[in-house]
This record gives sequence, structure tokens and C-alpha cells, in this order.
Amino acid sequence: MKLVIAIIQPHKLEAVKRELEAVNVNLMTVSNVLGQGRQKGLTEIYRGAKEAGGLLNKVRLDIAINQDFVESTIKAITKGAHTGDVGDGKIFVVDLAECVRISSAERGEKAIG
Repeated sequence: MKLVIAIIQPHKLEAVKRELEAVNVNLMTVSNVLGQGRQKGLTEIYRGAKEAGGLLNKVRLDIAINQDFVESTIKAITKGAHTGDVGDGKIFVVDLAECVRISSAERGEKAIG
């Protein structure tokens, strides 16, 4: 089991969701976050509003998946989030020690899918 954490640009969320649905990855948690990368303090215009100060609006996706879905998930996120510009985001893949579905008490891979 893996936890895929993706930090992407907010305007790419719908495209990433479409790509994930195309590879049968439908379960995710989405959070609005602030962050800074290599562009430290560069001003960015997003939907007509100027943002500065080094912290830019980003979206974080947390996706728990079974091992069989790791590569297709990474490819889907990359395809949906790619603009070719600095600030497209990052994808982190970490081992997931345990998963428990609260409603049924199922554990492990069964609880994820």
C-alpha cells in the first residue's frame, strides 16, 4: 500500500481528477494549501489576482492506493498537472503502514479499494 501526495496548481485540479478517473483512481482527499518552491517570492497572477510573498496557493491531493496503481496514478497526475512551467508541483510516494475502513473494520488493501 502506498500514499501518493501530490502538490499541484489549483487550476489543474479538474484535469488531474479527469486523468485519475480514467485510470480508475477515484478516492482522494483534496486540501487547499500554501507553499513555496524554487520560485521563492516571485509574483504569480492567478485568476486575475496578484499573489506574492513567496507562499502561493496550491492544492494537495492525498491518494491511498494499492501497489498495482502506483505507476498509473503518477502518470495520470503528471499528465493532468503538466504545463511545462516552474511551479507545476511535486508528487511524493510513501509507504502506507496500515489502512482501516471505519465502517466495516476492514484492514489493509481491502480497506483502500
